[in-house]
Amino acid sequence: GRAGVALMYKRILVPVEHSDADRTIITHVQPLARMCGATLVLLHVADGWAARAYDELQLRDSSEIRDDRAYLDQLEGELRAQGFIVESRLAMGDPAAEIVKAVESEHADLVAMATHGHGFVKDILLGATADKVRHQLTVPVLLLQAH
Repeated sequence: GRAGVALMYKRILVPVEHSDADRTIITHVQPLARMCGATLVLLHVADGWAARAYDELQLRDSSEIRDDRAYLDQLEGELRAQGFIVESRLAMGDPAAEIVKAVESEHADLVAMATHGHGFVKDILLGATADKVRHQLTVPVLLLQAH
C-alpha cells in the first residue's frame, strides 16, 4: 500500500541554491521526510567565479564559499531544531553534474528540487539544469514550481 511506497525514501537529496526558492522545496519535502523518517541531504553547488577557480587557486575561504557554507549550516540548524535528520554538502562546479554525482555518493533515493519559470512553457516546466539531471538520474525526481 501507500505506506510501503513512502518507506522507500531513506535519503532525500535537496539541492538548494541560496534563494527564496529553497524555502518552497524544503517546506514541501518536510512532511514526506517526516513520514519516511528520511534523512534530508542539503546540497548547494557553488558555481560562481570562486567556485570555478577553486581547484586552481585553492580558494578555500573565499567570501562566496564562506557565505554558502554559513547558509547551509543555518538551514541545517533550523531543520534539526524541528526534529529532522539533516546532512549538508557543499559542491563546486556544474550544478547538473554535481547533483547526479551526489545522488550516487550520498545514496539518495529521491531528489527534490525547485524549478524556475521565465515565461515560456518549457521554462516554466523545466529549467536547463533540471532537464539535464532528469535524463541522467536513476532515482525519482520531485520537481516543484518555485513561486
